[in-house]
Formats: sequence, C-alpha cells, structure tokens
Amino acid sequence: MSLKKVVISSAISILLVYAMLIASTFYFFDTKELHKAFTDQRVLHAIWISVAAACIATVMALLLAIPSAYALSRYSFKLKPAVDVFLELPMIVSPAALGAILLIFFSTPLGLLIRDNVLDVVYTFAGIVIAQFITVLGICTRLMKAVFDEIPVRYENIARTLGASPRHAFFKISLPLAKKGLLSSVILTWAKAVGEFGATITVAGSMAMKTETLPTAIFMKLSMADIKGTVMIILILFGISMSLLIFTRYLLRNKQYD
Repeated sequence: MSLKKVVISSAISILLVYAMLIASTFYFFDTKELHKAFTDQRVLHAIWISVAAACIATVMALLLAIPSAYALSRYSFKLKPAVDVFLELPMIVSPAALGAILLIFFSTPLGLLIRDNVLDVVYTFAGIVIAQFITVLGICTRLMKAVFDEIPVRYENIARTLGASPRHAFFKISLPLAKKGLLSSVILTWAKAVGEFGATITVAGSMAMKTETLPTAIFMKLSMADIKGTVMIILILFGISMSLLIFTRYLLRNKQYD
C-alpha cells in the first residue's frame, strides 16, 4: 500500500471513530425527549448559565491573551520561556486538578480575603466563570500567538519607518490583519469554555437552577441512569459546538496574510 493510501486511511479512520460515537447517540434519540429538554426550565437555565459564563470567561481571557500573545510572538524577555511553558498547563493538567488547585488557593489566607471582601467563587456563578477562565486562558493565548506568528513582521517595520509608533502599528496594522484568526480563536475559546466540566464542577458544584451548566447537567442525568435525557443534552451541546466550529472553518477558508 502506498504512503498516500496509508495516511489518507488514517485520516478517514479518525472521522469514522468520532462519527460512530456521535451516531451511537441517535440510537436513543426521541423527539418527545428533545421537546422535553427544550421546555425543561432546568435545562434552559443550564444553557443560559453555560452561555453567559462562557461569554464572561472569554472576554476576561481576551484581555490577557491578546497582549500576551503579541508579546510572545514579537519580543524576547527574561521570563518568556516560563510563560511559554505555563501556557500548556491547562492541557497537561486535568481540569479537575485545576479546579482543585483553585479551591486550595481560595482556602489560603489571601484566597479567604478575596472571598470575604471581593468575590466568593465557591458554589457560585462567579466560580463557574473563574473555572472556565483558568481552563481556557492558556489555550486562548496559544491560539492567538499562532495568529500573530503568521503575520509578517515587515508590515509593522514598514509602518514604523514611516513614523508610526509601536502602539499605532499594533492597532492599525497587526490587529486588522489578524482579525479573522483572532475571531476564530475567540469562537474556539468560547466553545471550549461552554464545554468545560472538570474544573467547573469541582469549584462551583452542580446545584440545579444555580450552578448547573450543560456539561454538569449531562453528568447528573447520566448519574441517574436517564440515558435518553443525557443524549438530548449531549445533542444540544454538540449542536452548539459544531455550529461554532463550522462557522470558524468558514472564517478561515480564505485566510491569507500577503
């Protein structure tokens, strides 16, 4: 078998594995259960909490990720290798472990001071946001760094030779050129936040109509052996995520930096 056939077969096998898993959920598909899920106040509240918390966590991540990604892409500084390594933390440490670390931090004197005087995050909506933020921050920064890496530095250098300050070159040259890539990074970050489970349930728990997100609702349905109910929520979450991924692919279809 030629190399071409081997590698293409490997790629198709990945598709088949995931397609088979998704297809298996439709074995338990029930239109009545789907209608019930979309009219269930508990499920609707879980959707609202997931979406709202993901939006806030994504905005928080952006405020740090964009300047940090630009710094890592364009400049050399003493702690750059350490920053680069710690960006991988959410990918090498399980979300549940990140949630446990958050709980430990908020049990220290500094953490208790924050909880008592600024914001209580344990078993609250704020806890969901913080858990999602910690989980997606490194990934968001890594995605955006890849976007800035693709933009030729010569554009900024030309702007500076014409009198533009570094700040002006960043806002007028780099950001406009990176807008498609940055937007796709935002969408992927948001989708990751919506689907976050481990850190969220560790920090905020799964209290119905209070801190229950879509992933935790799936866990609770499954723990009660409600297979059909579980499948319906999975399909809702899958529909949201896939819609965003398809939209992202559309944005990236003609992405070029000339």
